[in-house]
Amino acid sequence: MLLIRCPYCEQDRAEVEFSYAGEAHIERPVDPSAFSDAEWEAFLFLRSNPRGTHFERWVHIHGCARHFNAVRDTVSDKFLMTYKAGKPRPTKREIEGAKK
Repeated sequence: MLLIRCPYCEQDRAEVEFSYAGEAHIERPVDPSAFSDAEWEAFLFLRSNPRGTHFERWVHIHGCARHFNAVRDTVSDKFLMTYKAGKPRPTKREIEGAKK
């Protein structure tokens, strides 16, 4: 069982309390009507899906019900850190510091 830390509740809780909500830090287009159908399709459905460090959005559905961001290693499935929604993407130094 994975434990995920909710940055709002400030507790480590079982993964069954959370739901994945997509990739974090996706920049929304200012004028979506200017996109071609192919560009709009790519924006809606194509994500980076990297091997290694990945920035994700999660929601604590069986707790505070708030969205937050997480940094997760997709190889080990380990959560490296979580942080409140609206905060900037953490630097490599911040992620390394959170691992310790």
